[in-house]
Amino acid sequence: MRREDLSLSMEFFPPQTAEGVAKLRVTRAQLAKLSPDFLSCTFGAGGSTRDRTLETVLEIQGEGHAAAPHLSCIGSTRENIRAMLEQYRGAGIRRIVALRGDLPSGMAEAGEFSHADELVAFIRRETGDWFHIEVAAYPEVHPQARSSGIDLANFKRKIDAGADSAITQYFFNADAYFHFVAEARALGVTVPIVPGIMPIASYTKLARFSDTCGAEIPRWMRKRLEAYGDDSPSIRAFGLDVIAELCQRLLAGGAPGLHFYTLNQATLTSEIWKRLTF
Repeated sequence: MRREDLSLSMEFFPPQTAEGVAKLRVTRAQLAKLSPDFLSCTFGAGGSTRDRTLETVLEIQGEGHAAAPHLSCIGSTRENIRAMLEQYRGAGIRRIVALRGDLPSGMAEAGEFSHADELVAFIRRETGDWFHIEVAAYPEVHPQARSSGIDLANFKRKIDAGADSAITQYFFNADAYFHFVAEARALGVTVPIVPGIMPIASYTKLARFSDTCGAEIPRWMRKRLEAYGDDSPSIRAFGLDVIAELCQRLLAGGAPGLHFYTLNQATLTSEIWKRLTF
């Protein structure tokens, strides 16, 4: 396992305020010291952050980093997606994270796309091989999937539609990742499947995120985190130990790299990466 053979990427969300924009610039400057392969930026439900996502990825690109905008298709039209692809291509963006996404509150119709594999196929038809397309994977099963088998079949459809690699939802059970990869390989999936990593800064926020996205917090972790109460330094110290150990095991087991969900913060991601041995 050598650092130069591993993929390192980080995810941000588009800031809503001028103060948030300034803080994210500082965060990116700190994380740039780790030499990430690319930096991605999320896309709100139904395209609600479209302009801010574009502004953020253009700024990332202008700083000399490879930028990867998220692009979700639910609630959108082919014309809207086509226009965004043209903007990104015109700006020299070469990587897209293609997602189904969520319907914004109050919107009843899915739009012209229902699933992420349809978006991947559309991007390929419109732009050929211009974009490296990332898709999502769910080692612990997508929360809306009727079964693990159906979820795995959905994942394979995205790859067959033209995706180049995948980033997983975050998880805390390394065996779930290894089992998912083994099942995908048995179906003939050969693309890199990079584990998504969530640093732990707040138990309250982590529990809320996990309940929403279906990521399981093991009981022993929940109990330890609950016992710390409002002791933020202890929560962070415990989280650093747990996540660094998880990352080390993933890389030792053959994971092709790591993708950090930074929540627009630099300290925990930087510390975890520095603890790893290559």
